[in-house]
Amino acid sequence: MAVALITGITGQDGSYLAELLLAKGYQVHGIVRRTSSPNLERIEHLQDQIQLHDGDLLDLCSLQQLLAAIQPDEVYNLAAQSFVATSWQQPVLTAEVTGLGVLRMLEAVRRTKPDARFYQASSSEMFGKVLETPQRETTPFYPRSPYSVAKVYGHHLTINYRESYGMYACSGILFNHESPRRGIEFVTRKITAAVARIKLGLQHELKLGNLDAQRDWGYAGDYVEAMWLMLQQDEPDDFVIGTGETHSVREFCEIAFSHAGLSYEQYVSIDPKFFRPAEVDLLLGDCRKAREKLGWAPRMSFRDLVCTMVDADLQRLLPAHGNGRLAA
Repeated sequence: MAVALITGITGQDGSYLAELLLAKGYQVHGIVRRTSSPNLERIEHLQDQIQLHDGDLLDLCSLQQLLAAIQPDEVYNLAAQSFVATSWQQPVLTAEVTGLGVLRMLEAVRRTKPDARFYQASSSEMFGKVLETPQRETTPFYPRSPYSVAKVYGHHLTINYRESYGMYACSGILFNHESPRRGIEFVTRKITAAVARIKLGLQHELKLGNLDAQRDWGYAGDYVEAMWLMLQQDEPDDFVIGTGETHSVREFCEIAFSHAGLSYEQYVSIDPKFFRPAEVDLLLGDCRKAREKLGWAPRMSFRDLVCTMVDADLQRLLPAHGNGRLAA
């Protein structure tokens, strides 16, 4: 039985990846940061099938001890301070977790289980002020936030450990990927949760920032399959993962509100405080390499993704505030 270790297992991607690996017969271990109130909501349905361990990307010693005990065949490093807006408010923490955390994981693997296959969660935010469109594996990085700068550091570290130590280490440069498990602070989930609340009369306005920002949005459940496929290749490599389509925040709003029978223009207002200090205007992935070498392609469409998220947020609220169904 193959053994996998996932950092960030309590997050959106970690929960979907754990489901995928369990379905493939893996023994799944996850690292969780100890808090007084554990946030296990996304993996609650999996807790009797996975093994959780206290650990922290700030603590190399804890990582080495866990790797020595678990002896994983595959390590998926998904943990990070992953909210771009917070990275301006907490840039040092972001650098420690999102940047140096990768170094600690790589070093722990190198010292303790050097034959383990290592996946690093890189980000399309690394392209930032894009120098070409669409963005591919060879596109130069131009990060525009402390978060994306830290991700670039972790990305290059992964390449460096692969080339310096012969480790099977690869990065997935994932474009935006969403789901009903997305954190409420991210703009997509902020929109769909607001749509549900507005539909049920619990909220009357939604304040957003740049409605014209464009992103390549896919479904997280599809993207974790690409992570797994990367670690099944004969040689380690880095891959852009995206849909090859771009959509604006405005379009996301239009679909989300109309799915609930509402007009976004009646409820959405612009608040300058939600604009980034340095904006990223357009991200669009060229995932031809992943299609050709991994045989991977996204399955869920953008419209279906948005509608699925709205439906899920409505279902969360309906038992307490609705009649059990969505009116037309």
